[in-house]
Amino acid sequence: MTVMTVTNVPCEINVSRKEHTLEAAIVGDWVLEAKTPELEAVLAQLGDGSGIKRLVFSTDALGRWDSLLMTELIRLIDFGAKQGIQVDTTTLPEGIQGLLSLVYAVPERAGARRQETKVPWFAVIGKGGLRIHKDAHALVVFIGEIMLSVLALTRGKARFRWVDLWTHIQDCGPSALPIVSLISLLVGLILAFVGAVQLALFGAQIYIADLVGLGMTREMGGLMAAIIMSGRTGASYAAQLGTMQVNSEIDALKTMGFEPMEFLVLPRILALILIMPLLCLYADLMGIVGGALVTVSFFDVSLVEYLHRTANAVHISDFTIGIVKCAVFGVLIALSGCMRGMQCGRSASAVGDAATSAVVTGIIFIVIADSLMTVMCNRLGI
Repeated sequence: MTVMTVTNVPCEINVSRKEHTLEAAIVGDWVLEAKTPELEAVLAQLGDGSGIKRLVFSTDALGRWDSLLMTELIRLIDFGAKQGIQVDTTTLPEGIQGLLSLVYAVPERAGARRQETKVPWFAVIGKGGLRIHKDAHALVVFIGEIMLSVLALTRGKARFRWVDLWTHIQDCGPSALPIVSLISLLVGLILAFVGAVQLALFGAQIYIADLVGLGMTREMGGLMAAIIMSGRTGASYAAQLGTMQVNSEIDALKTMGFEPMEFLVLPRILALILIMPLLCLYADLMGIVGGALVTVSFFDVSLVEYLHRTANAVHISDFTIGIVKCAVFGVLIALSGCMRGMQCGRSASAVGDAATSAVVTGIIFIVIADSLMTVMCNRLGI
């Protein structure tokens, strides 16, 4: 039995001009696996304004062909039509002529192509302002509903399950300890190394304990814990509530007479308010431990000296400031996560957008609140 092998003849297109007619000779096998020839030379002759009025094709040396040839022919025909050149396709094979007739049987619908429109800068500013106004209005309404839920809780009329509260405390408390431990320990290490670079120039390595202790208790401990919880718990709240919106579970709760703010949002906010101060204290401790590892291991400072300096530098007021800040951060994280979750759309992509927006909103709120409280403490001399 003889096995026949098919060899590909390189495809190319050769052009020749006779007065006002340009003849394009199509040669070789025009198949997808072949190297596509360059048509720029042909297009250049068609569009150079030299008086070409007609384009014809020669297919005497044409071999095998598939959609590659059709694509390039359509490109030539469309370009010739734009230049006002008559394209003669009668010399093409019948199969190609039939396919071309199908391609051009139905004209392209007007306006089907996407139009590139340049939006004026004042329109962009206006849309941004309207978006900010809409978000601000939604935030005020959401805060108002939360305050009504808290008022109902103080009167003992809030309807939610206490087991949900303990579940949320477990999720945002003990379950978050590993990541808070790692980040806080590394932050303490970084603060110690950064301070040691300058303090070692004066032989004042002992003051690394002051730097790490005050930095962690007043700022970095609560701030890093809040950022961690924003990315971990805030996004989780938004995804949970957003999924409930997609599955119409929140609508079902309203139908059964349950207020979603009390039943879903209030336990999450209470859990973060209760847990964030404790996480702040734990983050402070881990940061101080990280600073001790650096100071004792790399500098001529004993552990007893480090702890003594830390005890002298850090006071109860420093811990109080960090705890108050972290409690405020907890409220902001819960608000941003729950608000974005309740505003979620009815699709899977909307759930992802809500989680992303919750993290971004939470971090922005945290940074702004931390800046304001730091300025207030500085002005009050605290």
